[in-house]
Amino acid sequence: MRIITGRARGLSLTVPKTYDVRPTADRVKESLFNIIGSKIIGAQVLDLFAGTGNLGLESWSRGAAAITFIDESKESLRLVKSNIAKCRAEADCTVIKGSAPQVAERLAAQGQRFDFAFCDPPYNKGWVQQIFAALERSPFLAAGGYLIVERSAHDPLPPLPPGCELVRSSRYGETEVDFILWQG
Repeated sequence: MRIITGRARGLSLTVPKTYDVRPTADRVKESLFNIIGSKIIGAQVLDLFAGTGNLGLESWSRGAAAITFIDESKESLRLVKSNIAKCRAEADCTVIKGSAPQVAERLAAQGQRFDFAFCDPPYNKGWVQQIFAALERSPFLAAGGYLIVERSAHDPLPPLPPGCELVRSSRYGETEVDFILWQG
């Protein structure tokens, strides 16, 4: 797993020793960021189920202004912090331990809004529905912001919360990536 392009291009990230974390494959990540394009420059990014920090750090490398990483796992947080240090991105990154839906709601209550939120949770555990509910209760996205959901192609996308529009869905083998616009 590596940073594909930008200021940390080619840097190999530390990966987990077990299969508890499922990092986004490089080809999926490259396609995802080709779709996002230059909109990532200067963006506030939320990496909801950070894992290794792969998506957030790719955002940072491509010019995002600030990244907030959330994860419940101590091992994942250790990996995220290690990878942030490898990229020398400490000044632009915040790491928070906790449940992604709860932390996102807390950040929204503090007035924080994000241009992009990556939602790549463990599959088949109901996390996408919980993130949708959190977004509906406490909007953590800025108007015009995107929630990008990575899920198993075998799992249907749950009903979208009010104020959301599915603008694109792309399949990469067993992975489906949904681009959801928050209209605010």
